[in-house]
Amino acid sequence: MFTGIIEELGRVERWERQGDSGRLRIRGPRAVADAGHGDSISVNGVCLTVVEWDAETFTVDVMAQTLVMSTVGSLESGDPVNLERAAQVGDRLGGHIVQGHVDGTARLLSVTPGDAWRVLRFSLPDDLAPLVVDKGSIAVSGVSLTVSGISAPDAGAGEAWFEVSLIPETLTATTLGALEPGDAVNIETDILARHVRRMLQLGEGR
Repeated sequence: MFTGIIEELGRVERWERQGDSGRLRIRGPRAVADAGHGDSISVNGVCLTVVEWDAETFTVDVMAQTLVMSTVGSLESGDPVNLERAAQVGDRLGGHIVQGHVDGTARLLSVTPGDAWRVLRFSLPDDLAPLVVDKGSIAVSGVSLTVSGISAPDAGAGEAWFEVSLIPETLTATTLGALEPGDAVNIETDILARHVRRMLQLGEGR
């Protein structure tokens, strides 16, 4: 379990493909400061398990499902990544409850600059649109954010979208500040919204 508060900007050291899976080595001194075998670390919002580590880097196995559902497969050596260690019991919940189980990917549609902030608009897959609400929580590449705008629920209005407003700290401390239109990100909707939708689906089937 994570909170979506990024602890460190790491960097991809090596990406070894092995058929429909692979091994990823990432440099992140803070992330491995207290790491152990089997620990979970969020990499761009994807919960991955540590299998090897040293004082500066850690290695994780990446399975086929992760490659299909996220942007991990498009990472290259040298790419920056958002890192967060799993939350500890008793920690302050600075963001929101994030599982690291991404729902899929979205693409940056536009960037609207402000004096010291930016509004980023992302595409929103139709199946996820009901789970995203104005002023609700969403994780974008592992970063806990508040939805500041959403498209109208009109099927004829074109592609659904959502917006987030980024403060200077988020722009500099995460990978989001370097995004350009067309870039893909991992998104994870609020776990509470997912549970509510599932209960409603089960209720309709009775």
